[in-house]
Amino acid sequence: MDIMDFREYVLSLPETEESTPFDETTLVYKIGGRMFACADMENFTYIVVKHDPDEGEMLRERYPEITPAWHFHKRYWSAVAAAGDLPDTLVRELIRASYLYTLRNTVTPKARREELMRRVVPLLEKM
Repeated sequence: MDIMDFREYVLSLPETEESTPFDETTLVYKIGGRMFACADMENFTYIVVKHDPDEGEMLRERYPEITPAWHFHKRYWSAVAAAGDLPDTLVRELIRASYLYTLRNTVTPKARREELMRRVVPLLEKM
């Protein structure tokens, strides 16, 4: 997966917002104002995704290409090697899971989360 494939896939997820709040090269993706993925445009070596802590632990044990994310809360964030041996389908699944985890667990207020869930989930089921 290259940066263009990554960006295209992430932006295909409904209601995704793209920004560069950290610097000019780090792309940050949010749902409902909450970050669920990021990657550096110039040095596209890894993708950072959010997950349930137990899920993250299992992923790190199973795949050497998935490690705790640098500068992020290690229980909730992992770095996925962009050029590793992981199939693109798995990387897309990890991004999608991060998107849904963030939507279900961190978007506030509750009314905003429920509104997004009503709009987003049916669209995701069609993807």
